[in-house]
Amino acid sequence: MGLAMNKDYSQLKGLNGLYLEDSYVLSISEAPGQFTFALDAVLTPESARYKPPKPDEQYCYALGRLVFSEVTAVKWISRSAQQYTDAAGDVDLGNIDNLSFEQGLYVAEGDWGQVEILSSADPEFLFD
Repeated sequence: MGLAMNKDYSQLKGLNGLYLEDSYVLSISEAPGQFTFALDAVLTPESARYKPPKPDEQYCYALGRLVFSEVTAVKWISRSAQQYTDAAGDVDLGNIDNLSFEQGLYVAEGDWGQVEILSSADPEFLFD
């Protein structure tokens, strides 16, 4: 790649108030011009929808989708079908351990794999 990737995804306006490293990826989908992570997302106090965590939880969670629109190319560097089951029996694909970006190239990685997404629009989080 050769680009200096910016690792602070919180600088992206549409992702302010999210903490991806402990958010759970529920599914990943691709459609023409779009790439989406369905998340059980951790909200930080910067989010307008933040509420104090429930007594049995460490974070405030909200269901939603991390959407990359105006996508012109998707390149999977690696993929994994690994799934995790929590104590309640809910299944997820792990977390987004890293989301870096530079000049329309977004690189996301986690237990589910690593993907490069080329888009002319910054990603945004849409609440379900």
